[in-house]
Amino acid sequence: MTNILARLVEQQGQAPVNQPRDPEMGQDRALERFQKFSPSKFLGGPDPEAAKRWLEAMINIFVTLNYTEDKQVHFAIFQFEGPARTWWNVIRAKWKREGTAWTLVNFVREFNEKYLPPIVQEKREDEFIKLRQGTLSISEYETQFTKLSKFALELITTEQRRVRRFVQGLNVEIQEA
Repeated sequence: MTNILARLVEQQGQAPVNQPRDPEMGQDRALERFQKFSPSKFLGGPDPEAAKRWLEAMINIFVTLNYTEDKQVHFAIFQFEGPARTWWNVIRAKWKREGTAWTLVNFVREFNEKYLPPIVQEKREDEFIKLRQGTLSISEYETQFTKLSKFALELITTEQRRVRRFVQGLNVEIQEA
């Protein structure tokens, strides 16, 4: 069993034996695999929650598929339509002019600047700061904590600070226990 797993890991980056090694065919296969997840199209618009959900769905797909960052950006923009496509054309020209690398980090930064403006991010940071367990179950509280924590990363720079902030938001009787 160990030998089989070792051979699978060894072959992971290689093209399958019975598949053509044409790079365009590999790209087609990659797009086909991506589309099997039925990713939603993104039109843009004023709803930051919809933008956040779309971006999180894309990132989840990319984590599963383990594609290169360049391919992740190309497949994400493949899902743009209408105003989002128009916005992206402007960003693409800017990236070309400035020589910006096609990385997911750069894409997410641009996307967030456009669709999650600072006022929305500040609001989420405030929600994180004010988050308390209250009537939430511990599981629900943990979900909210995790969801909002990405908007206040400077407050939880270490695991120790993250744990301390989490515990501070728990109900007093649970903190004491």
